[in-house]
Amino acid sequence: MTLNFEDLRIKMVDNQLRTTDVTDKPLLQAFLDVPREKFVPSFRMPLAYIDDDVLVSAGRYLMQPSPFAKMAQLANIQPEDAVLDIGCATGYSSAVLSRVARSVVAVECDAELAGQAVSNLASLGFDNVVVVNAPLEGGCASEAPYDVVLIEGSVDHVPASLFDQLKNGGRLVVVEGAGNSGKSMIYVKNDGIVSGRRAFNSAVKALPGFEKIAEFEF
Repeated sequence: MTLNFEDLRIKMVDNQLRTTDVTDKPLLQAFLDVPREKFVPSFRMPLAYIDDDVLVSAGRYLMQPSPFAKMAQLANIQPEDAVLDIGCATGYSSAVLSRVARSVVAVECDAELAGQAVSNLASLGFDNVVVVNAPLEGGCASEAPYDVVLIEGSVDHVPASLFDQLKNGGRLVVVEGAGNSGKSMIYVKNDGIVSGRRAFNSAVKALPGFEKIAEFEF
Protein backbone atom coordinates (compact mmCIF):
# COMPACT_ATOMS: atom_id res chain seq x y z
CA MET A 1 0.00 0.00 0.00
CA THR A 2 1.29 3.45 -0.94
CA LEU A 3 1.12 5.97 1.88
CA ASN A 4 -0.30 9.42 1.21
CA PHE A 5 2.08 11.55 3.27
CA GLU A 6 0.15 14.76 2.60
CA ASP A 7 -2.93 13.20 4.21
CA LEU A 8 -0.80 11.98 7.10
CA ARG A 9 0.53 15.52 7.64
CA ILE A 10 -3.01 16.87 7.78
CA LYS A 11 -4.01 14.18 10.27
CA MET A 12 -0.93 14.95 12.38
CA VAL A 13 -1.87 18.62 12.57
CA ASP A 14 -5.56 17.97 13.22
CA ASN A 15 -5.23 15.05 15.64
CA GLN A 16 -1.92 15.66 17.40
CA LEU A 17 -1.34 19.43 17.36
CA ARG A 18 -4.72 21.14 17.38
CA THR A 19 -5.98 18.76 20.08
CA THR A 20 -3.10 19.77 22.37
CA ASP A 21 -3.83 23.51 22.14
CA VAL A 22 -1.43 24.38 19.34
CA THR A 23 -3.34 27.22 17.67
CA ASP A 24 -0.70 29.45 16.06
CA LYS A 25 -1.70 29.53 12.37
CA PRO A 26 1.74 30.16 10.79
CA LEU A 27 3.21 27.38 12.94
CA LEU A 28 0.46 24.93 12.00
CA GLN A 29 1.01 25.80 8.35
CA ALA A 30 4.73 25.11 8.77
CA PHE A 31 3.93 21.61 10.02
CA LEU A 32 1.69 21.11 6.99
CA ASP A 33 4.41 22.35 4.62
CA VAL A 34 7.41 20.36 5.85
CA PRO A 35 7.59 16.70 4.71
CA ARG A 36 8.56 14.95 7.95
CA GLU A 37 9.03 11.67 6.08
CA LYS A 38 12.07 13.14 4.30
CA PHE A 39 13.91 13.52 7.62
CA VAL A 40 13.77 9.90 8.81
CA PRO A 41 15.61 6.79 7.52
CA SER A 42 13.83 5.36 4.47
CA PHE A 43 12.76 2.21 6.30
CA ARG A 44 11.10 4.35 8.99
CA MET A 45 9.14 6.56 6.59
CA PRO A 46 5.84 4.74 7.38
CA LEU A 47 6.37 5.80 11.03
CA ALA A 48 7.15 9.45 10.29
CA TYR A 49 3.78 10.75 11.47
CA ILE A 50 3.11 8.53 14.48
CA ASP A 51 2.25 10.24 17.75
CA ASP A 52 5.65 9.41 19.23
CA ASP A 53 9.36 10.09 18.93
CA VAL A 54 10.98 8.58 15.82
CA LEU A 55 14.43 7.01 16.10
CA VAL A 56 16.84 8.45 13.51
CA SER A 57 20.19 7.29 14.93
CA ALA A 58 21.55 5.51 17.99
CA GLY A 59 20.03 7.36 20.94
CA ARG A 60 18.70 10.23 18.82
CA TYR A 61 15.13 10.95 17.81
CA LEU A 62 12.84 13.35 16.04
CA MET A 63 10.79 14.75 18.88
CA GLN A 64 7.13 13.75 19.05
CA PRO A 65 5.19 16.38 17.05
CA SER A 66 2.95 17.66 19.85
CA PRO A 67 5.59 18.64 22.45
CA PHE A 68 7.80 20.10 19.72
CA ALA A 69 4.91 22.20 18.39
CA LYS A 70 3.94 23.33 21.89
CA MET A 71 7.51 24.38 22.64
CA ALA A 72 7.77 26.29 19.35
CA GLN A 73 4.47 28.02 20.08
CA LEU A 74 5.66 28.90 23.58
CA ALA A 75 8.73 30.58 22.06
CA ASN A 76 6.41 32.98 20.18
CA ILE A 77 8.67 33.08 17.11
CA GLN A 78 8.21 36.14 14.92
CA PRO A 79 8.97 36.51 11.18
CA GLU A 80 12.08 38.64 11.82
CA ASP A 81 13.51 36.42 14.56
CA ALA A 82 16.88 34.67 14.48
CA VAL A 83 16.55 31.21 16.03
CA LEU A 84 19.16 28.85 17.48
CA ASP A 85 17.95 25.24 17.16
CA ILE A 86 20.01 22.98 19.43
CA GLY A 87 19.99 19.26 18.66
CA CYS A 88 18.52 19.47 15.16
CA ALA A 89 19.34 15.80 14.34
CA THR A 90 18.39 15.30 10.66
CA GLY A 91 17.08 18.86 10.31
CA TYR A 92 13.30 18.47 10.64
CA SER A 93 12.90 20.85 13.56
CA SER A 94 15.02 23.47 11.79
CA ALA A 95 12.94 23.16 8.63
CA VAL A 96 9.74 23.81 10.58
CA LEU A 97 11.26 26.73 12.49
CA SER A 98 12.63 28.23 9.27
CA ARG A 99 9.06 28.65 8.03
CA VAL A 100 8.17 31.00 10.88
CA ALA A 101 11.54 32.74 11.51
CA ARG A 102 13.91 34.91 9.47
CA SER A 103 16.85 32.56 9.96
CA VAL A 104 17.84 29.42 11.85
CA VAL A 105 21.23 28.27 13.09
CA ALA A 106 20.99 24.52 13.69
CA VAL A 107 23.54 22.87 16.00
CA GLU A 108 24.16 19.12 15.86
CA CYS A 109 26.96 17.30 17.69
CA ASP A 110 26.77 14.07 15.67
CA ALA A 111 28.73 14.58 12.44
CA GLU A 112 26.71 12.02 10.49
CA LEU A 113 23.39 13.55 11.56
CA ALA A 114 24.69 17.04 10.81
CA GLY A 115 25.62 15.88 7.31
CA GLN A 116 22.15 14.43 6.83
CA ALA A 117 20.61 17.69 8.02
CA VAL A 118 22.66 19.69 5.52
CA SER A 119 21.65 17.36 2.68
CA ASN A 120 17.97 17.22 3.66
CA LEU A 121 17.58 20.96 4.06
CA ALA A 122 19.42 21.76 0.84
CA SER A 123 17.48 19.25 -1.24
CA LEU A 124 14.17 20.65 0.00
CA GLY A 125 15.14 24.30 -0.47
CA PHE A 126 15.33 25.46 3.14
CA ASP A 127 17.97 28.08 2.39
CA ASN A 128 17.62 30.18 5.54
CA VAL A 129 19.10 27.45 7.76
CA VAL A 130 22.80 26.99 8.55
CA VAL A 131 23.87 23.70 10.15
CA VAL A 132 26.82 23.71 12.56
CA ASN A 133 28.49 20.48 13.71
CA ALA A 134 29.51 21.30 17.29
CA PRO A 135 28.82 20.31 20.92
CA LEU A 136 25.18 21.03 21.69
CA GLU A 137 25.78 22.60 25.08
CA GLY A 138 27.96 25.30 23.52
CA GLY A 139 25.33 26.62 21.14
CA CYS A 140 26.83 28.82 18.43
CA ALA A 141 28.23 31.99 19.97
CA SER A 142 29.76 33.18 16.70
CA GLU A 143 26.29 33.85 15.25
CA ALA A 144 24.74 35.21 18.46
CA PRO A 145 22.73 36.96 19.72
CA TYR A 146 19.44 35.15 19.02
CA ASP A 147 15.82 36.08 19.55
CA VAL A 148 14.96 32.46 20.35
CA VAL A 149 16.91 29.43 21.53
CA LEU A 150 15.04 26.12 21.31
CA ILE A 151 16.59 22.96 22.78
CA GLU A 152 15.30 19.82 21.06
CA GLY A 153 15.29 17.41 24.00
CA SER A 154 15.35 17.23 27.76
CA VAL A 155 18.31 18.42 29.82
CA ASP A 156 19.49 18.30 33.41
CA HIS A 157 20.47 21.95 33.29
CA VAL A 158 20.92 24.87 30.87
CA PRO A 159 24.48 26.23 30.66
CA ALA A 160 24.85 29.93 31.37
CA SER A 161 26.60 30.33 28.01
CA LEU A 162 23.32 29.69 26.21
CA PHE A 163 21.59 32.49 28.11
CA ASP A 164 24.52 34.70 27.13
CA GLN A 165 23.63 34.07 23.48
CA LEU A 166 20.13 35.55 23.88
CA LYS A 167 19.28 39.07 22.78
CA ASN A 168 17.58 41.44 25.15
CA GLY A 169 13.98 40.25 25.12
CA GLY A 170 15.10 36.84 23.83
CA ARG A 171 13.42 33.58 24.83
CA LEU A 172 14.89 30.16 25.57
CA VAL A 173 12.56 27.15 25.62
CA VAL A 174 13.67 23.80 27.01
CA VAL A 175 12.43 20.68 28.78
CA GLU A 176 14.12 20.23 32.14
CA GLY A 177 14.02 16.86 33.88
CA ALA A 178 13.75 13.30 32.65
CA GLY A 179 10.75 11.20 31.71
CA ASN A 180 7.37 12.05 33.18
CA SER A 181 8.97 14.54 35.56
CA GLY A 182 10.03 16.74 32.64
CA LYS A 183 8.68 20.25 32.46
CA SER A 184 8.76 22.71 29.59
CA MET A 185 10.32 25.97 30.72
CA ILE A 186 10.49 29.37 29.07
CA TYR A 187 13.26 31.76 30.06
CA VAL A 188 13.19 35.43 29.06
CA LYS A 189 16.16 37.79 29.15
CA ASN A 190 15.48 41.43 30.02
CA ASP A 191 18.21 43.97 30.77
CA GLY A 192 20.70 41.17 31.22
CA ILE A 193 18.55 39.36 33.79
CA VAL A 194 17.06 35.94 32.95
CA SER A 195 13.80 34.82 34.53
CA GLY A 196 11.99 31.54 33.93
CA ARG A 197 8.64 29.88 34.46
CA ARG A 198 7.18 26.42 33.99
CA ALA A 199 4.69 26.23 31.14
CA PHE A 200 3.57 22.59 30.96
CA ASN A 201 4.74 19.03 31.61
CA SER A 202 6.65 17.26 28.84
CA ALA A 203 8.19 13.80 28.50
CA VAL A 204 10.82 13.95 25.75
CA LYS A 205 14.07 12.17 25.01
CA ALA A 206 17.26 13.52 26.59
CA LEU A 207 19.99 15.29 24.63
CA PRO A 208 23.68 14.50 25.19
CA GLY A 209 25.96 17.10 26.74
CA PHE A 210 23.59 18.60 29.30
CA GLU A 211 24.10 16.17 32.16
CA LYS A 212 24.73 17.57 35.61
CA ILE A 213 28.22 16.99 36.90
CA ALA A 214 28.13 14.95 40.09
CA GLU A 215 29.15 17.02 43.08
CA PHE A 216 31.68 15.67 45.55
CA GLU A 217 30.19 15.08 48.99
CA PHE A 218 32.28 15.13 52.15
